[in-house]
Amino acid sequence: MKVGVVGAGAVGSTAAYAMVLQGTADEIVLTDLNEKLAAAQAQDILHATPFAHSNFVRAGGYDALEGADVVILAAGVAQRPNENRLSLLERNAAVFAAIIPAVLAAAPDAVLLVASNPVDVMTDIAARISRLPNGRVFGSGTILDTARFRSLLGRHLGVSSRSVHAYVVGEHGDSEVLWWSGATVGGLSVTDVATQLDRPLNDIARARIDEDVRRAADRIIAGKGATWFGIGAGLSRIVQAIRSDENAPLSVSARAENVEGVDAVTLSLPRIVGAGGVKGVLMPHFDSAERAALRKSAAILKEAAESVKI
Repeated sequence: MKVGVVGAGAVGSTAAYAMVLQGTADEIVLTDLNEKLAAAQAQDILHATPFAHSNFVRAGGYDALEGADVVILAAGVAQRPNENRLSLLERNAAVFAAIIPAVLAAAPDAVLLVASNPVDVMTDIAARISRLPNGRVFGSGTILDTARFRSLLGRHLGVSSRSVHAYVVGEHGDSEVLWWSGATVGGLSVTDVATQLDRPLNDIARARIDEDVRRAADRIIAGKGATWFGIGAGLSRIVQAIRSDENAPLSVSARAENVEGVDAVTLSLPRIVGAGGVKGVLMPHFDSAERAALRKSAAILKEAAESVKI
């Protein structure tokens, strides 16, 4: 499998590095407006291949993306001091308007995987610009939030996070919804598991986990300026599911026809990811509070996406 990464900054380069470590792709091409940065990142990652997998890693222009099966879009502009969200979105929309036609000219059959933030709105913008079917353009969504939720639940319960099945849905951001009522371990609800293991999931414990999931990015950014390891691994996981036609349920962001009464909104739900991208969606059974929270999240994202004119 050939994977292109547009945007060789922290997120794009870490995704490429994760793919090398996991053997996710046979060939990885890094493309960036800063050609020296792309070349340096590609060379540095290439030097890790003897310790991992023999991937072919290189830098190049858009023409080097020819034949790519997946292209990760990790490019964007940074927020200016005192700049409002709409202005930032409009500038990033302009970046995507230049990038996406160039990507599709070189790799017309590629799946577009959006990583640029705010990822839900940028995925909506990418879908509008590319006019690709929904399954071929989607975002990393809440795959990282879901990983945070699972890791914190696993730590609280004293079990492997790989055995925790729980999802975060809605926005990758402040209005995200932790699907507590559907979280399981070993086929049992997390509430049952917590009781059996004498690790109570009372209101205080749930509130702490919710806060730690929701504020994780803020705390990491305060410490080092940005997040990249978790999302880099998440992007590699998504590409892996595409490569192996895994049909894996992953919490990625894509257009949904209707979510809790909000029409045509781009947000995260558990979606079936395999060859060619997203093949289907699973609609969880939420409790009343979760439904209300998801409705609010969907409305926020709908308004934000509609505010950006393409």
